[in-house]
Amino acid sequence: MASGQVKTALVLAGLQADGTTEVVEPNRSRDHTERLLGALGAPLEVVDDRTLRVRRATLPAFELDVPGDPSSAAFFAVAASVTPGSAVVLEGVSINPSRIGFVDVLHRMGAAVEIRPTGDRLGEPVGDLEVTAAPLTATTFSPEEAWIDEVPALAVAAAFADGVTEIRDAAELRVKESDRIGALAQELSQLGVGAEERPDGLLIHGGQPRAALLKSHGDHRVAMAAAIAAVGCEGESTVRGWRAVAASYPGFADDLAALTGNSS
Repeated sequence: MASGQVKTALVLAGLQADGTTEVVEPNRSRDHTERLLGALGAPLEVVDDRTLRVRRATLPAFELDVPGDPSSAAFFAVAASVTPGSAVVLEGVSINPSRIGFVDVLHRMGAAVEIRPTGDRLGEPVGDLEVTAAPLTATTFSPEEAWIDEVPALAVAAAFADGVTEIRDAAELRVKESDRIGALAQELSQLGVGAEERPDGLLIHGGQPRAALLKSHGDHRVAMAAAIAAVGCEGESTVRGWRAVAASYPGFADDLAALTGNSS
């Protein structure tokens, strides 16, 4: 399967193996590993979008200020987009072309998101994302492996958008930390938003979500999606199972509170 994590594990093993190791994926995955190893001078050859070759090598020591994670940034970008009067600048985020597909989707929805490149860190392009609130309209999209984790955030954008958004070709969401298609459908329904499950996606009937009692389904990204939806709604919402957020972003609640001015 196409997986940036699996690919990375195999490439790192190849750096310790005699001969040439070739890694072939069915589809392109995120390319952080290729960029980092290339910047370090590793004997790595990018044959095409799906194939890498690597030979044994000892890498030099290095220092790296790791760029901000686009998957986490996506939740704040959507929160700012759907909350009237909001504006946020997300600094030092990886703007790797394989990772910012969610920005393209938001642009198609009419979101006001500007990418400002600021430099490069060991082969990884970095920049700031400036987002201001804007009315959104529905769209249709099929996520790629490299940014499928951003679908829960985009589902929230769709909940606030005018029209019906269709998410296609996303069956992988069924086998994440939760069945994210089923979980998102349930939580959007709790918010008063029409959501129809498909085997590989969702139909989301946008409108004006309302405050609700929500749950994480034990999934960090569903929990964060519920929280940003709550920020865009009038009234008080509760997200149960919040501990799940610790899997990727234990400080998310504090950072969201700092942006919204709500310490509760």
